[in-house]
Amino acid sequence: MKKKIKRIFAIVIVILLVLVICLTLWLPSFVMKGKRQTLREAFKWQSDHYDTSFYKTLKKKDYTVKGDQGYVLHVELLKNPKVSYKYIILSHGYTDNRMGSLKYVKMYLQLGYNCIIYDLRGHGENASTITTYGMREGKDLNALIKDTRKRYSDLTVLGLHGESLGAATTISSLQYKPDVDFVVSDCGFADIENVLKDGYRKAHVPVFLVDLANVGARLRYHVSIKKMRPIEALKNNQVPILFIHGQDDAFIDSSNSKRMADADSGYHEYYEIPTAGHAESIFVAPKDYQKYVSGFLKKVVTK
Repeated sequence: MKKKIKRIFAIVIVILLVLVICLTLWLPSFVMKGKRQTLREAFKWQSDHYDTSFYKTLKKKDYTVKGDQGYVLHVELLKNPKVSYKYIILSHGYTDNRMGSLKYVKMYLQLGYNCIIYDLRGHGENASTITTYGMREGKDLNALIKDTRKRYSDLTVLGLHGESLGAATTISSLQYKPDVDFVVSDCGFADIENVLKDGYRKAHVPVFLVDLANVGARLRYHVSIKKMRPIEALKNNQVPILFIHGQDDAFIDSSNSKRMADADSGYHEYYEIPTAGHAESIFVAPKDYQKYVSGFLKKVVTK
């Protein structure tokens, strides 16, 4: 009888170990390979929420740029109707694609910028791959910045704007000391670990699963979730940054942008938009949003 009980106990332990191993290996895919939108789906969502008719009238140019380790990025230039030598690169959020950046394009066109939108790795028309929450994406953006400087030789001003994952990507790129004049960071995260754990708590899911996901990520993809920390790129940063965050953001708490603003060693401004949820600031308070951006640019762009 005792042997039988021991055998059953051993079987249960083995089954539990197998389940833990399977869960550990599956979790990083769940965390870093969420279902992405197609360009058509993303454009439809944008069009359902605001007037995107201006996009069709713009002169465009599609091309590709090699990012980190030769990864191919799909890029689109949106020419300003008026002759301009100022450019801005816009980075979209997680599971979205370059169409998600259109919500900011009209504002930057009015401010006199040519807009460069692109698909972050694993998104849009790019080849399927994991999201590293700024680690590889920041290197990709740095490569795009260099390409932009080389491709548009008439360029006088180059800025960056990022939303959510795009903001984390933008901030992460600063560790490579890119040749840019300013950054606008909207609802970015200081580190992805706190976002995941906060989300799990709200969903009443055990927080230790984030730690399991980190182990799985290291085993499967050779990256560490705990090291996905855009805030680290702000050490010794001298590029002016405008931080904007929705006060009611339930996905990425506004404390993330506040932490980054406090950690930044260069000139920066920080604004919260009351009642705005995640990536909703420009919808909730478009006039204030434009006022903050235009006021910031007047202070930091002197060319």
